[in-house]
Amino acid sequence: MEKLTELTENIMNERFGKDNVIALATAQNNVPYVRGVNAYYENGEFYVITYLLSGKMKQLSENPRCAVSGEWFTASGIGENLGWFGAPENEGLAVRLRNVFSEWIDNGHNNFDDPNCIILKIKLKNGVLFSHGIRYDIDFEK
Repeated sequence: MEKLTELTENIMNERFGKDNVIALATAQNNVPYVRGVNAYYENGEFYVITYLLSGKMKQLSENPRCAVSGEWFTASGIGENLGWFGAPENEGLAVRLRNVFSEWIDNGHNNFDDPNCIILKIKLKNGVLFSHGIRYDIDFEK
Protein backbone atom coordinates (compact mmCIF):
# COMPACT_ATOMS: atom_id res chain seq x y z
CA MET A 1 0.00 0.00 0.00
CA GLU A 2 1.37 3.40 -0.92
CA LYS A 3 0.64 6.83 0.44
CA LEU A 4 -1.58 9.21 -1.48
CA THR A 5 0.61 10.50 -4.32
CA GLU A 6 0.22 13.58 -6.46
CA LEU A 7 -1.12 11.35 -9.26
CA THR A 8 -3.72 9.58 -7.11
CA GLU A 9 -4.72 12.84 -5.39
CA ASN A 10 -5.28 14.41 -8.82
CA ILE A 11 -7.50 11.46 -9.84
CA MET A 12 -9.46 11.74 -6.57
CA ASN A 13 -9.93 15.49 -7.05
CA GLU A 14 -11.00 15.07 -10.67
CA ARG A 15 -13.59 12.41 -9.81
CA PHE A 16 -14.81 13.50 -6.39
CA GLY A 17 -13.79 17.17 -5.91
CA LYS A 18 -17.31 18.18 -6.93
CA ASP A 19 -20.87 17.14 -6.12
CA ASN A 20 -21.01 13.33 -6.29
CA VAL A 21 -23.28 10.59 -5.09
CA ILE A 22 -21.25 7.93 -3.31
CA ALA A 23 -22.32 4.89 -1.34
CA LEU A 24 -21.78 5.23 2.42
CA ALA A 25 -21.80 2.02 4.47
CA THR A 26 -22.24 1.91 8.24
CA ALA A 27 -23.07 -0.91 10.65
CA GLN A 28 -25.16 -1.39 13.75
CA ASN A 29 -25.29 -4.61 15.77
CA ASN A 30 -23.32 -6.39 13.02
CA VAL A 31 -25.93 -5.41 10.43
CA PRO A 32 -24.58 -3.40 7.46
CA TYR A 33 -26.45 -0.40 6.05
CA VAL A 34 -25.65 1.33 2.75
CA ARG A 35 -27.11 4.50 1.29
CA GLY A 36 -26.28 7.00 -1.41
CA VAL A 37 -25.17 10.43 -0.19
CA ASN A 38 -24.10 13.63 -1.93
CA ALA A 39 -20.45 14.06 -1.05
CA TYR A 40 -17.48 16.28 -1.79
CA TYR A 41 -13.82 15.15 -1.60
CA GLU A 42 -10.95 17.29 -0.34
CA ASN A 43 -7.55 16.30 1.10
CA GLY A 44 -8.29 12.66 1.95
CA GLU A 45 -11.76 13.37 3.32
CA PHE A 46 -15.34 13.33 2.09
CA TYR A 47 -17.90 15.86 3.38
CA VAL A 48 -21.65 15.30 3.54
CA ILE A 49 -24.45 17.60 4.70
CA THR A 50 -26.85 15.49 6.74
CA TYR A 51 -29.24 15.38 9.67
CA LEU A 52 -27.94 14.55 13.14
CA LEU A 53 -30.91 12.33 13.98
CA SER A 54 -30.64 10.23 10.78
CA GLY A 55 -29.94 6.52 10.88
CA LYS A 56 -26.43 6.96 9.50
CA MET A 57 -25.49 9.44 12.22
CA LYS A 58 -26.94 7.23 14.97
CA GLN A 59 -24.93 4.31 13.59
CA LEU A 60 -21.74 6.38 13.30
CA SER A 61 -22.13 7.67 16.87
CA GLU A 62 -22.04 4.05 18.07
CA ASN A 63 -19.38 2.91 15.61
CA PRO A 64 -17.52 5.58 13.59
CA ARG A 65 -15.96 3.03 11.23
CA CYS A 66 -17.51 3.24 7.79
CA ALA A 67 -16.83 2.59 4.12
CA VAL A 68 -17.45 4.52 0.92
CA SER A 69 -17.66 3.55 -2.72
CA GLY A 70 -17.73 5.68 -5.83
CA GLU A 71 -16.58 5.68 -9.43
CA TRP A 72 -13.95 2.91 -9.50
CA PHE A 73 -13.03 3.65 -5.87
CA THR A 74 -13.69 2.06 -2.50
CA ALA A 75 -12.27 2.91 0.92
CA SER A 76 -12.67 2.54 4.64
CA GLY A 77 -12.74 5.52 6.95
CA ILE A 78 -13.90 7.14 10.15
CA GLY A 79 -17.05 9.25 10.30
CA GLU A 80 -16.95 12.40 12.42
CA ASN A 81 -19.75 14.83 13.21
CA LEU A 82 -18.33 18.34 12.67
CA GLY A 83 -21.45 19.88 14.18
CA TRP A 84 -23.99 22.39 13.00
CA PHE A 85 -23.57 23.56 9.41
CA GLY A 86 -24.00 27.18 10.54
CA ALA A 87 -21.47 27.06 13.39
CA PRO A 88 -18.77 29.76 13.19
CA GLU A 89 -16.02 27.11 13.20
CA ASN A 90 -17.58 25.53 10.06
CA GLU A 91 -17.93 28.80 8.13
CA GLY A 92 -15.12 28.23 5.61
CA LEU A 93 -16.14 24.64 4.90
CA ALA A 94 -19.84 25.62 4.74
CA VAL A 95 -19.04 28.23 2.07
CA ARG A 96 -17.19 25.59 0.00
CA LEU A 97 -20.05 23.10 0.41
CA ARG A 98 -22.64 25.73 -0.57
CA ASN A 99 -20.65 26.30 -3.76
CA VAL A 100 -20.12 22.61 -4.54
CA PHE A 101 -23.75 21.66 -3.86
CA SER A 102 -25.19 24.87 -5.38
CA GLU A 103 -27.54 23.02 -7.77
CA TRP A 104 -29.66 21.63 -4.95
CA ILE A 105 -28.54 23.02 -1.57
CA ASP A 106 -31.34 25.60 -1.30
CA ASN A 107 -34.17 23.39 -2.62
CA GLY A 108 -35.84 23.22 0.79
CA HIS A 109 -34.39 19.84 1.74
CA ASN A 110 -32.08 21.38 4.35
CA ASN A 111 -33.00 23.65 7.25
CA PHE A 112 -29.78 25.50 7.97
CA ASP A 113 -31.31 27.18 11.05
CA ASP A 114 -31.76 23.76 12.66
CA PRO A 115 -28.70 22.80 14.78
CA ASN A 116 -29.35 19.19 13.68
CA CYS A 117 -28.31 20.13 10.13
CA ILE A 118 -24.68 19.05 10.36
CA ILE A 119 -21.55 18.33 8.38
CA LEU A 120 -20.29 14.76 8.38
CA LYS A 121 -16.57 14.31 7.68
CA ILE A 122 -15.39 10.91 6.49
CA LYS A 123 -11.64 10.70 7.04
CA LEU A 124 -10.33 8.04 4.70
CA LYS A 125 -7.95 5.42 6.05
CA ASN A 126 -7.17 3.19 3.07
CA GLY A 127 -8.69 2.50 -0.28
CA VAL A 128 -8.45 1.06 -3.76
CA LEU A 129 -8.63 3.33 -6.80
CA PHE A 130 -8.72 2.14 -10.41
CA SER A 131 -7.72 4.39 -13.29
CA HIS A 132 -6.85 3.48 -16.88
CA GLY A 133 -6.45 -0.20 -16.01
CA ILE A 134 -4.12 0.49 -13.06
CA ARG A 135 -4.96 -0.43 -9.47
CA TYR A 136 -3.74 1.95 -6.77
CA ASP A 137 -3.80 0.72 -3.16
CA ILE A 138 -3.77 3.92 -1.11
CA ASP A 139 -2.94 4.51 2.53
CA PHE A 140 -4.48 7.93 3.23
CA GLU A 141 -2.89 8.07 6.69
CA LYS A 142 0.80 8.00 5.68
